[in-house]
Amino acid sequence: INALHFTPNLLFPPSSMLYTWLSTFAGGALVLYVSLKIFCPYFWDDLVFFLRRKRFKWILKKRTRNGVLSLIDLFMQRAEKTPHKPFIIYEGKVYSYQDVDKRSNRIAQVFLHHGDLKKGDTVALLMGNEPDFIHVWFGLAKLGCVVAFLNFNIHSRSLLHCINKSAAKTLVIAEDCLGSIKEDFIFHLKDNNVAIWLMSSSSPFQHVDTILDKLDKVSDDPVPSHLRSVTNQRNTAMYIFTSGSTGFPKAAIITHLKALTACSAFFLCGTVSQDIMYITLPLYHVSASLLGIGGCIELGATCVLKKKFSASQFWNDCRKYKVTVFLYIGELCRYLCNQPRKEDDRVHQVRLALGNGMRPAIWKEFLMRFGPIKIFEFYGATEGNSLFLNYTNKIGAVARTGLFSKFLYSFELLKYDVWKQELMKDEHGNYKKAPIGEPGLMVNQVTQDTPFFGYAGNKELTEKKLLHDVFVKGDVYFDTGDLLVMDHNGFLYFSDRVGDTFRWKGENVATLEVSEVIGMIDFVQEVNVYGVSVKNYEGRIGMAAIVLRPDQDFDGERLYKHVVDFLPSYARPYFVRIMDVMQTTTTFKHQKMHLVNEGFNPEIIPDPLYFLHESARSYIPLTKEIYKEVISGEIRL
Repeated sequence: INALHFTPNLLFPPSSMLYTWLSTFAGGALVLYVSLKIFCPYFWDDLVFFLRRKRFKWILKKRTRNGVLSLIDLFMQRAEKTPHKPFIIYEGKVYSYQDVDKRSNRIAQVFLHHGDLKKGDTVALLMGNEPDFIHVWFGLAKLGCVVAFLNFNIHSRSLLHCINKSAAKTLVIAEDCLGSIKEDFIFHLKDNNVAIWLMSSSSPFQHVDTILDKLDKVSDDPVPSHLRSVTNQRNTAMYIFTSGSTGFPKAAIITHLKALTACSAFFLCGTVSQDIMYITLPLYHVSASLLGIGGCIELGATCVLKKKFSASQFWNDCRKYKVTVFLYIGELCRYLCNQPRKEDDRVHQVRLALGNGMRPAIWKEFLMRFGPIKIFEFYGATEGNSLFLNYTNKIGAVARTGLFSKFLYSFELLKYDVWKQELMKDEHGNYKKAPIGEPGLMVNQVTQDTPFFGYAGNKELTEKKLLHDVFVKGDVYFDTGDLLVMDHNGFLYFSDRVGDTFRWKGENVATLEVSEVIGMIDFVQEVNVYGVSVKNYEGRIGMAAIVLRPDQDFDGERLYKHVVDFLPSYARPYFVRIMDVMQTTTTFKHQKMHLVNEGFNPEIIPDPLYFLHESARSYIPLTKEIYKEVISGEIRL
């Protein structure tokens, strides 16, 4: 009591003292803010991103306690809370969350009553971008099925491989994908007890079921909830295929937990439920399906779905539907920049874009032309165990490792010998870390919080992606297969892909698969496929070095027809080099680096060169004139 009697001003300071305290506090806060901006310019960006990550992790745990264990659980919760909110807008037609919920219920009822599926069975989807892709996906998820997304560009051999690796019991084919399906392919599947369903009212094939004619005959009531119940979030929810240096597409295992985590990408960028998202990327890609559709569900937002990307219609669609955010790959933004300039280029409401692969030059041009759109470049693999984000809009960077990154993920850049294609070690046998400013192989630590589930049906390839005892005995790291560079400010920049894989048109091209296809031709003795750079194009375009069989001539027309029949457009080699002898390493591996470095310049390369000419429907001799037209952009690739 005496103490209180003698210190009244401490408990009830006069207004002048309170003003002094507040002024001092405000001044100190301002000095701190300015100091951080000068000496640590990305502190606030780092802090906001860190808090968003932590908040989302808390949201996931809260949902788990409330029984939301899968993406379909989250969708049904959204449909219940906001049934009349527009979810999908497709070709002018609006589908609310309730509409999608009810139609997916009908799909589930069709398979429940007319199919032979049970919980845990895998169903493969061969469908393009349309609302029924989502209806079938969600309908099957409500039955507890694992869904495998197939790339509709691939042909019979690769399709069979994907269906086999995912152990699919059923294949659902969209009507507009029937053009690439041949009758012998159907017979082969039927012989292997794979049921086939067409998303149509009638079938051109015998013994093939149809879906649309049955939808009106079933109820739109939910199927029993126990069918979709998830007992373990680490169980498989879907397979999304990815190409690698090992050849055919690989079925990346996507668990329920990983699917829900992937849906957080737009949330981490600061988007909200009022945003309208534009998706032009194919839904069989993880970007469109999980980051896009899943991201909309996470936010409770609206998605404008496009059948196929159109550079000429892109901004008109954005204006028409009042789009505020969109997904991209680097090629997409380049196509937009290549469009003729218009007065209304900046007349839109787009404020944010999320994607990967945008080159610095395109990034700058895109912003200068279309306005101050926030670009969130991310780095991650479909099968990977970590997602990195450049949340500061730093041009050219694929990710940022800020002040709080050590609390979010554990990764390293290891020194890599590109020529020998192997990691470098010190005299004690330990892996070397790449210095700041030098390329290194990105590896992410595999932990309980960042697991790696690998590929379905291929334990050997799964194990190949893992590095053991990297720094201490017992540790495990995921090998991304990518070379990245870190600068002094903690930004990561993509350098190149190691191994045999390269990217073209936003797709990974596996050189082994392309080599196997070309090697089927009788005049080819040996083939080495690799990617070469072309001025003003992202990624690398395919080129094949071929050794002809003795007494055989090169046939450009036959090769053209062969690659068109067996390879998707992005995987077809545009350049061919005829060689006498293929150079190999001492372990009989094809040497690629010198071929890559030499490119396709006929003034440098003494060997005969050929160019894939669409109009001629043949590989024609690559002359100096054609080379100049390719380099100048007169010939579009």
